[in-house]
Amino acid sequence: MPGFLDQYLALVIFAGLSAVISMALLIAPFLLAYKSPDPEKLSAYECGFDAFDDARMKFDVRFYLVSLLFIIFDLEVAFLFPWTVAFKDVGMLGFWSMMVFLGVLTVGFVYEWKKGALEWD
Repeated sequence: MPGFLDQYLALVIFAGLSAVISMALLIAPFLLAYKSPDPEKLSAYECGFDAFDDARMKFDVRFYLVSLLFIIFDLEVAFLFPWTVAFKDVGMLGFWSMMVFLGVLTVGFVYEWKKGALEWD
């Protein structure tokens, strides 16, 4: 039995050392962090609302429209790049399926444009 446990000694040491390091990295910011925020840090950020306000306040619909635009272009890049790399291998079915996909994204983009997501007053 001692020979069997000797095989796992390195694994136990590794798990213990990783637990100690991870706990040290979790606790260190609470002990070493600078805790004096300035007015710039507490000011409104990207959403335009105060940092410590009511969490149940309504957001402007334009933020949702911008997020939809981001999803549209993110999906387009995520699927278009591999498609262009393997363009010779996909054939006509792959070509037309990508055209349908781009058509759906274009309809979404036109919808966003008509809703005024690209215009910030």
